[in-house]
Amino acid sequence: MSSAALRGSEGAWRLAWRRLRRDRVGLVSLALVVASLLLVAASAIGLLAGDWQREVAVGHAPPSLFGMADPAAPRTVKLSATRWDPQLLPTPVDIVDPLAESLRELGIETDPVRLRLLADTVPTPTAILDPIADDLQAARAEQAGSGTQAGAERFTSLALGADKWGRDVAAKTLKGAQTSILVGLAAALVATLIGTVLGALAGWFGGVVDDLANWFYSVFTSVPTILLVLAIAAVLGQRSLANVVVILGLTTWTGVFRLVRAEYLKHKTREYVRAADAIGASAWRRIAVHVFPNISHVVLVQFSLLAVSCIKSEVILSFLGFGVPVDGVSWGTMLTEAQNDLLIGKWWQLASATAAMSVFVTALSLLTDALRDALDPRLKGR
Repeated sequence: MSSAALRGSEGAWRLAWRRLRRDRVGLVSLALVVASLLLVAASAIGLLAGDWQREVAVGHAPPSLFGMADPAAPRTVKLSATRWDPQLLPTPVDIVDPLAESLRELGIETDPVRLRLLADTVPTPTAILDPIADDLQAARAEQAGSGTQAGAERFTSLALGADKWGRDVAAKTLKGAQTSILVGLAAALVATLIGTVLGALAGWFGGVVDDLANWFYSVFTSVPTILLVLAIAAVLGQRSLANVVVILGLTTWTGVFRLVRAEYLKHKTREYVRAADAIGASAWRRIAVHVFPNISHVVLVQFSLLAVSCIKSEVILSFLGFGVPVDGVSWGTMLTEAQNDLLIGKWWQLASATAAMSVFVTALSLLTDALRDALDPRLKGR
């Protein structure tokens, strides 16, 4: 075979990449998706937005990026326990020992350091440890680290503003992107695996296996998706990211199943499959090694479509209160908080979460369209 003929017989994936490179919209979408995933990875390992819960600014600090910061205002202010503006800063909390006064009246030492020194030198009946002293000390240390104690400095403005507690909206948006995107991708992977396995078995073996798989398909498609999601969420009970992945994975696999089953019904009678059977290839080898690579483009496109759908579904679940735990953040929880912010004219948290979600979901949708065109085997001349 000549070298020209070898160059002309490109593989399916190389040919798809050549088509994708000619699609400018697809390339821009690919760049945006890759950049977003890199930011998510940096957030997941703690390089970015690791301290998103830290209260670094005044409550509802305006976004300086849009020119809303007052140029005459100081860059930082100190929390003051005497002069306090509830519209500007959350009320500082002074953690006090509720037992301190009673213990002093009894002549019992309450300071943990002095108490331990006293206990080491002169063991007396007054050397009684305050039962909540260690907990209070830990609470004060945590408060000092979060900047909520009186005297802590807060920024009066941030690039994308702050929420009502003074947390950086930019860091929250990035951490919320990590939650929403990773949960969406994980749920899409679970749904794709379920749909692909069931579709392959039903399409290849037929008979009872096909009937049973189609029965499950009919059950899941006969119930409205939102009711099915809420029912599974109620059964699982506790709010966690794993539960969200399970909920979305169990309710979105039906589309993949239908397409994969149809592809296996079509391919199992092809000549290359019969040739593999003639040389002694087992049924499982023909399913996994011979047929699946020829329909992998269908599975990839379905995974991309499911990722878009699952990300939006996670946002909706978190918005309704069935998503991430209360100590977590996602685009959905940010939208929930933004409802109250809008009532007092603070729009930047809503704008940040909406813009981030719109950019990523749109880019992923356009990339899915580009992949579908690039992997279409009917477009051999393009």
